[in-house]
Amino acid sequence: MRSYKQILAVASMAFLVLFSANVFAASPVKLTGYDLTLEEVMDVAEGADVVIDPAAIEQMKKSHKLLMAFAAEGRPVYGLTVGVGLNKDKSIFDADGKLSPEVIALSKQFNKNALRAHSAAYGPEMPARMVRATMVIRLNTMLTGRAAAQPYVAELYAAFLNKNLLPVIPSRGTVGECDITIAPHIGLVMMGEWKADFNGKRMTGKDALKAADLKALAPYGKDALAILSTNAPAAAQSVLAVMEADHFMKVAPKVFAMSLEGLNGNVAPFLKPVNDVRPFAGFAVASEVIREELAGSYLWQPRKGRALQDALSYRTSAYVFGGAFEALMNAKRKLTVQINSSDDNPAVVVDDKPGDPALGQLKGYYLEADGVKGAIYPTANFEPLPFVLDIEYLSIALSHVSRNAAMRTIKLSDPKFTHLSRFLAADNVAINFGAIQKPFVALDAEIRSLANPVSQDSIPVAGNIEDTATNSMRAALNLAKIVDNLYYVYGLEMFHATQAVSLRQRDESGIILGKGTSPMFNAYRKSVPFVTEDRPFSPDIQNSYEFLKGYAK
Repeated sequence: MRSYKQILAVASMAFLVLFSANVFAASPVKLTGYDLTLEEVMDVAEGADVVIDPAAIEQMKKSHKLLMAFAAEGRPVYGLTVGVGLNKDKSIFDADGKLSPEVIALSKQFNKNALRAHSAAYGPEMPARMVRATMVIRLNTMLTGRAAAQPYVAELYAAFLNKNLLPVIPSRGTVGECDITIAPHIGLVMMGEWKADFNGKRMTGKDALKAADLKALAPYGKDALAILSTNAPAAAQSVLAVMEADHFMKVAPKVFAMSLEGLNGNVAPFLKPVNDVRPFAGFAVASEVIREELAGSYLWQPRKGRALQDALSYRTSAYVFGGAFEALMNAKRKLTVQINSSDDNPAVVVDDKPGDPALGQLKGYYLEADGVKGAIYPTANFEPLPFVLDIEYLSIALSHVSRNAAMRTIKLSDPKFTHLSRFLAADNVAINFGAIQKPFVALDAEIRSLANPVSQDSIPVAGNIEDTATNSMRAALNLAKIVDNLYYVYGLEMFHATQAVSLRQRDESGIILGKGTSPMFNAYRKSVPFVTEDRPFSPDIQNSYEFLKGYAK
């Protein structure tokens, strides 16, 4: 079994590979339904093509055949022979043993109506990378065969991605129990309706299909339900946010290490013997990362003015980073399961037999006919709570990462802690960093607000049947905003830390930076120079933010 450190190292390497030069010139991402990685979702979001494993298409054919065998027998199947939501008591058609043209026509009309009526999202349009991430996730989960859509639906998802045909999708209006008001806009374009961007040009769905040389979808069976009833949009937003958090958590300990150098801080809390006293895995990983960043630093030698014990925001940072590392890994594991599994209700399982079909309740789920056999189960697999809770946990962990940084940055302006000039002024006349505590304090307050859990806030809908929800999209968007704010918070800490380091290097001898902090300091100075006199700091704040967002990518 891999250690936590090994897992973290693999994740780090994968992320660096993802953003290396010419990554999208590589082979397209192969989709099987079972082994899509978060890194590959990011690849496709940024423009990579996809190819579908032929075995997955064969599985879809079998499950679709099984589904239509159930339909021919007139079995009650949610979203197939009866309606959805509160209308599950309404029959769509009665096949009476055969799928006549009249029955197929009724099914097609129901599918079209379902896609149209569920397209009820609003607000800003999803950015292109979000649309692409949504489509690749739904395509991959559909390839498990559990949705039982006709294979052409999967082929259209792939064609949309490979031909850069992106449906216009409003981003708001989901309560997070499958994004049923957001996802069906993709189905509208598949039918030649609504609107889409084809190679960057806005046009009708009909014109987009024609321009891409694609045949419109005539949905029937369970196609509409397969397209609209999915958590793919929220999962996509979660993947994008988590992977950005993954990069941030590679940068944050580096900034902290430089902050410790700016403080002339004490390295004792990060020593291995200290870790061994209480061996939490995340704490040990974070401490080792900090030690590696500071290898060769002047902090390993005695220094005048160094405190025996620093403020808690410095001393506890390995625990804070460790908690975020663990939360990040948990979220990545849950999302990996989510994007490689079916969240369909009902679930069509070819060749499955639910125990003894002679048992009354189970008998209705099983069928063997027309050369195919298997079961169709009512499920609650649309429930996204498993990954939503980890998204919220990560948000809370990152709020601690923010708070410690805000507290540390305040300390860097205080000569009581640094023995440097007040507000890190370069001379006795300058004000320098006296005013810029407000921005990171405001950002930290916003982060704490965004970290409040939202998954328990819902109102019953659909005739009081759908009486719980998770606000999955909102949770994911909150995480994304937290991470974006953190780049500013840590950019401001970097701004203070490098100013403190530069003051020490100017006034003291032997200020040597660590193996990791030294190249970062030099790179940062190309974007943000030492503050010798008062100047407008807004450009420096933005440049610090952009430096960290791009560092090591």
